[in-house]
Amino acid sequence: MTNRLKVIVGFFFIFAMAVSCTEETGDTTTTEEPVPQQIINPNGDSELALLMRAMFDEAQLIKKQIADGEPIFINLDHDKILTAHATDPDKAASDEYKAFASLYLQNIEKLQSAEPAQLVSAYDNVVQNCMSCHKALCPGPVVKIKKLR
Repeated sequence: MTNRLKVIVGFFFIFAMAVSCTEETGDTTTTEEPVPQQIINPNGDSELALLMRAMFDEAQLIKKQIADGEPIFINLDHDKILTAHATDPDKAASDEYKAFASLYLQNIEKLQSAEPAQLVSAYDNVVQNCMSCHKALCPGPVVKIKKLR
């Protein structure tokens, strides 16, 4: 093999190795699905508990987007709040829960369509809705929800 051929083969070998060892990156803020929540209950977590943890994570991101003056992105299917299997199915089947969930969905829609000047107020309404529901039905996450304010 000539030296020139060895250099060309070496170049392609190094190039192939470099390409195969890199990760694909890019702006995935609008298309990336939220990472599934890790189960923390030793007996398993309900679909609703996992959804609400994902909702909390998304709310934190939205809070940051609003603070930074960026457009907000809502990626979760919040409608699942009405159908997700709950730890206590009787509670989730109650009229009170359904009323809170419906109001929450209305507030999410208002947040999505809010003008930049109304984003803080619309976001605060979503968080207050979460707080009201959890104070009435499941107070455990109240401390965590306060962090969204």
